[in-house]
Amino acid sequence: MRLASLVRLISLLLLVAFIAMPQAFAFAFEPLVTPGAPAIYNQGSLFSLTLQHLRTVCLATIASTILAVSLGIFVTRPSGGEFLPLSRSLVNIGQTFPPIAVLAIAVPLVGFGEKPTFIALFLYGLLPIFENTLTGLTQVPTQAMEAARGMGMNTWQRLSQVELPLAFPVILAGIRLSVIISLGTATIGSTVAAKGLGEVIIAGLQSNNIAFVLQGGLVVALLAVLIHDGLGLIERAAARKLGRFVDEVS
Repeated sequence: MRLASLVRLISLLLLVAFIAMPQAFAFAFEPLVTPGAPAIYNQGSLFSLTLQHLRTVCLATIASTILAVSLGIFVTRPSGGEFLPLSRSLVNIGQTFPPIAVLAIAVPLVGFGEKPTFIALFLYGLLPIFENTLTGLTQVPTQAMEAARGMGMNTWQRLSQVELPLAFPVILAGIRLSVIISLGTATIGSTVAAKGLGEVIIAGLQSNNIAFVLQGGLVVALLAVLIHDGLGLIERAAARKLGRFVDEVS
């Protein structure tokens, strides 16, 4: 466990150092480029592009979470159960159409830049969060709900104080999956002039510079691994608390 934590810490420090001072790592990429070609991406700030990449992913994930969790709550209520098939059809739209197709449709409507990328990531991230919300809410222990009713909690109190906290680890697992998918998918946003790490990869492909492609890919990969592990730690901590709560109720 300590070794894994040490590896994560070293990876985080290397990532921060690279995006903040990329020229310090030029020696590692020079063997990959032809003489005279730049070894480090020089058409923009890696730090700025990383922040913009994360911003787009974060905004899209927040929007997906709000809609998917709201739909999940609605269809697990007695009054909303009949809308479950329709809700599933809606959240499946993002998985039905490839992100590049969504970009092609969105560009004529909202123009180039971050907006079409946001739409693609938003739609693509709905399904895992929605399905995990359904799973989490429907698997809330019966004894916990009975205890809440016995304490005199109303419907809203049971949802906010019992159901959602108990379903949180499962919902977070869906959010984690959505974030990881979005981190990789967001790179294609650069094809429609969205700022992000895809810009580095595309520049490398256009100039036949393997170093650029590797730099963009490595930063995205490290971000995905570190965020995945970070959210996983939160998820496991929440699951342990859930286990203790269920034991107390039982």
